[in-house]
Amino acid sequence: MGAFARCLLPLLGLAALTAQAAPIPVTLERQGDQWVLLRGGEPYEIHGAGVDGTDFDALAARGGNSLRTWAADIPGRSAQTVLDEAHRLGLTVSLCLNISRERHGFDYSNPDAVAAQFEEARATVERYKDHPALLTWIIGNELNYDYENPAVYDAVNDIATMIHEVDGLHPATTTTAGISGDLLAVIRERAPALDFLSIQLYGDLFNLPKYLKEFGDPGPFFVTEWGAIGHWEMPATPWGAPIEQTSTEKARTYKKAFDRVLAPNREQIVGNYVFLWGQKQERTPTWYGLFTPEGEATESVDVMTYLWTGTWPENRAPQVLSMSLDRRPSGAGIILSANEAYEARMRVKDPDGDALIWRWAVKPESQSQSHGGDLEAVPPDIPGVVEDLGKGRVKVSTALPRGAYRLFGYASDGKGSAAHANIPFFIR
Repeated sequence: MGAFARCLLPLLGLAALTAQAAPIPVTLERQGDQWVLLRGGEPYEIHGAGVDGTDFDALAARGGNSLRTWAADIPGRSAQTVLDEAHRLGLTVSLCLNISRERHGFDYSNPDAVAAQFEEARATVERYKDHPALLTWIIGNELNYDYENPAVYDAVNDIATMIHEVDGLHPATTTTAGISGDLLAVIRERAPALDFLSIQLYGDLFNLPKYLKEFGDPGPFFVTEWGAIGHWEMPATPWGAPIEQTSTEKARTYKKAFDRVLAPNREQIVGNYVFLWGQKQERTPTWYGLFTPEGEATESVDVMTYLWTGTWPENRAPQVLSMSLDRRPSGAGIILSANEAYEARMRVKDPDGDALIWRWAVKPESQSQSHGGDLEAVPPDIPGVVEDLGKGRVKVSTALPRGAYRLFGYASDGKGSAAHANIPFFIR
């Protein structure tokens, strides 16, 4: 490339450059006893994460090489921008097509609605099929969640067939919430055009090897969501508030899931995407995100960095040793009297010896009944009820109406990483 052309690069823009790049073919092949994902004819090991609009640079810097979406366009980024930014960073994209769920009111017995959705999917495939960052197509997300009409998988099959005709260089999958023998039978019967299946499991991921033995050979598959143990899988207080693990307990869960399930079963699990490279409110603001609401990396990000690169990051996140309220741990079902003051303590260590910066908040317990990752409102902080006593200690005032609450504690190292924990409590 000449000097004049190099000067023009900033003016041309990344979209112009990617438009000139050729698509890279992706295939799945069986080699001996295992399935292998090939990109450009070479084995491709996915170091992947599901993203919600977070800075892609952080994913690449931590050793990630691929991302998945839950729609073609994600918050703050069009599909074109997602693909262009990924290509700039050497990342690939499993791009999700916008397929409606029955539980949100879509009727798969309505031929006109199904046909219109098919044409929308076709337009997306035609527009992005030649992008060099494209890895796979995901046809909808968890279409089996609370579904009744198996015709949804007829629609999935039609779209997969169309992808083979229009694209032909990138395989097509769909994701499921969990897996069962009955579901697998429905998908095999009604959607044989899928190249592979993608499964999403949390605490139940540890049962996946058992399921594989029970269901027979499902062929190659991705695990497109895995991570923290789900809020529906954790113990709850007597008033129904799920007990959330600390950021350190979650980091241990991530590493155990990878070491015990994902890594030993690579002959069939040809790709996986950790959930969630970002932050979201789902029962709490900290349950599923690998980052805090302020954008700080938790210890789980350190774990993923190690799993992807074989090396721990230079700056390690703080680690939670314990948290207590009124000298009781999170799982104790803590009921407090009104109009009193109680002490809470959070013990944290920083592997690098960094001084810790503390943040505290009390929020009402989320009353959301959302399921399947649907949007939830973030419960507001309640002002004036937490007095910081320093060194990880606070005084909590219970001059509040009767009801369920949560105390959140955060310890930041001032270098972009943080630990967190919370305790649900009830004021009688």
